Amino acid sequence: MNDPEENSHDSSLSQKVLILNQSYEPLTTCSARKALVLLFLTKADLIEARTDKLVHTVSQTFPYPSVIKLANYKRIPYRQIEISRKNIFKRDNNCCQYCGTHTTALTIDHVLPKSRGGKETWENLVTACFRCNNAKGNLTPSEAGMKLLSQPSRPSYIMFLNKTIGSQEETWRQFLYH
Repeated sequence: MNDPEENSHDSSLSQKVLILNQSYEPLTTCSARKALVLLFLTKADLIEARTDKLVHTVSQTFPYPSVIKLANYKRIPYRQIEISRKNIFKRDNNCCQYCGTHTTALTIDHVLPKSRGGKETWENLVTACFRCNNAKGNLTPSEAGMKLLSQPSRPSYIMFLNKTIGSQEETWRQFLYH
């Protein structure tokens, strides 16, 4: 009997594939469908395949891609992560940086309050629950007797890519964490 997931073209071919530059630097992810197109057009090479799946055509069977590498080097300008509310939440794992609470009711807190010259920078913005944000008020964390769980900083592109990707295949680890 055939595996229903193998015959489910839409869901099966929408799974994520890691795309590497020709230099093996991680660039982004794409769907398996797009990865297969890049492979068939010889614009990419297969680096890692999934062992639990195959892609079937009428007359052939191909490995299901997990990691592909572009055939030509793609020059990418220095990638600076844009500072935004969504990206601050992503950097801080949707967690209050004072008490560690994971809640949907988070705000953005200025470590050094705006009224005291605090800027909107990666190093001065953190996620905070309403309770902690109100308790801190117009004070610095030390003045309020509060401590940050982690020092806020600008995320690197690779770190940010890891958080954006979400669940990862084991075969990706060697390319994302080196």
